[in-house]
Amino acid sequence: MEQEQKTREEALLKAFRSGDDTAFDALIGMYSAKLYKVAYALLGSRQDAEEVVQDTFLRAYRALAAFRGESSLETWLHRITLNLARNKYQWNHRRGSGVNVSLTAGDGDGADSGTDNEQDIPDRRMEPDVVMEQDEIGTNIMKALNRLPDNLRETMLLRHVNDMPYEQIAQKLDCKVGTVKSRLSRGREMLRDYLAAVGILPSPGGAQQ
Repeated sequence: MEQEQKTREEALLKAFRSGDDTAFDALIGMYSAKLYKVAYALLGSRQDAEEVVQDTFLRAYRALAAFRGESSLETWLHRITLNLARNKYQWNHRRGSGVNVSLTAGDGDGADSGTDNEQDIPDRRMEPDVVMEQDEIGTNIMKALNRLPDNLRETMLLRHVNDMPYEQIAQKLDCKVGTVKSRLSRGREMLRDYLAAVGILPSPGGAQQ
């Protein structure tokens, strides 16, 4: 499957460089959904994610003729998307815009693992009393996420929002699987520490005090 995709990608690149713009449309069809999922995981907004993907392809169109193929086209596009999403996230953060995320503290690699400690941003469609009860948790999770270094926050969102396996996160962030696991462990630890400090989660040593 990967070889088939690579072969098609190379054929489309060759056609595009020969002046066939329809080949670029085909490349958009191949990767737009994947890039959207990455952008949405980091931004939590459909509109922002769509804008980032559009900008990704606009920049790719301008630079594709000079693409050397040192990495796969998909990896190259993902890096553009990540950079644009980072910039968009920082811009939103400066304006006070929130990101809707759901974080799970489990350590397993399966989609169903580690759901016991899940903390969710409140669903605004809930009944008012439920929203009020959950609002403080959501606000403090966002504050905790915003305090994380960029590399930890991105890894956490890709894992827990986009449900990506470790290997795929490593490819998209251009790092090793061990680095992904280390970042997730550190990110969860920092998140728990902050939520404990503000009283959302019990302090690790609280039961003994």
